[in-house]
Amino acid sequence: MSSKKAKKAQKTKQRFSWNLMWKQRYLLMMSIPFLIWLIIFKYIPLWGWTMAFQEVKPNTFALPFLERKFVGFDNFTKAFTDRIFGQVMINTIGISLIGLALGTLASIVFAVMLNEMRMTKFKKLTQTVSYLPHFVSWVIIASIAKMLLNDGGAIDTLLGTKLHLMSSNSPIFWIVVCLIDVWKEMGWNAIIYLSAMAGIDDGLYEAAQVDGASRLQRIWHITLPGIRPTIIVLLIMSVGSALNVGMERQLLLSNGIVQDHAMVLSWFAYVRGIGSNNYGLGTAIGMFQSVVGVILLFIANKIAGMVGESKLI
Repeated sequence: MSSKKAKKAQKTKQRFSWNLMWKQRYLLMMSIPFLIWLIIFKYIPLWGWTMAFQEVKPNTFALPFLERKFVGFDNFTKAFTDRIFGQVMINTIGISLIGLALGTLASIVFAVMLNEMRMTKFKKLTQTVSYLPHFVSWVIIASIAKMLLNDGGAIDTLLGTKLHLMSSNSPIFWIVVCLIDVWKEMGWNAIIYLSAMAGIDDGLYEAAQVDGASRLQRIWHITLPGIRPTIIVLLIMSVGSALNVGMERQLLLSNGIVQDHAMVLSWFAYVRGIGSNNYGLGTAIGMFQSVVGVILLFIANKIAGMVGESKLI
């Protein structure tokens, strides 16, 4: 009897799923071009990962797949035993963690401040100005930063002393890079949190105000809990891309003095892959980044689920 009920429930569930898909058929049709784009530009290129297990150099790149020399995990061994691999990993993790902490905190604080503004015109103007740097090229941002922060730059001249912010061969460079990135992306990232705040019921604020809650108490007990699922999901996604720190910032802001603390995995893959004409080695490093990123994503997602927070999957 129980098996019949189970089969009936399964049929009902399948019928409901098909009915729902039929009702949303136009939305599904609209998603087809994006699905095609995803397959062409994201999944088909994964075939290139096979180069990580081959010896692929300019003189062998045009050879058919089966005629290239297979080297197994030799490219991974070369990458992991490279003399600078350890420092590159430290730089990548350090910049990623500092950027994640500063970026998340700054975006949330800025979004809360914008949400609490009562002057609508000033609020819109501030929000517009804040996310404009997101559209500015890192080449321009790096040029401005160097004019301000280099030894003898505008800030050193203003303070009358040398801070060595851009010429200190130490983790100070990580903080400088992350602060510049926070300034560039804070307004853009805050848009997501502002959207989440817009979905919070105004009645909660009114009830709290009637009960005598101050503005800070309303922020702490209503606003922040209301956007907590959004914060958790964005943190999970950020943890998944912890090793995929782009090399543009470090490449443009660094110099010969700070390069030991500037090189990250993406830059390392470029130097050892394209720079040394060893495409297999560069592919192996990139594959390592992606695989570790996926593992970190699932770990972060699992931890979020264990503590009862929102999950991606």
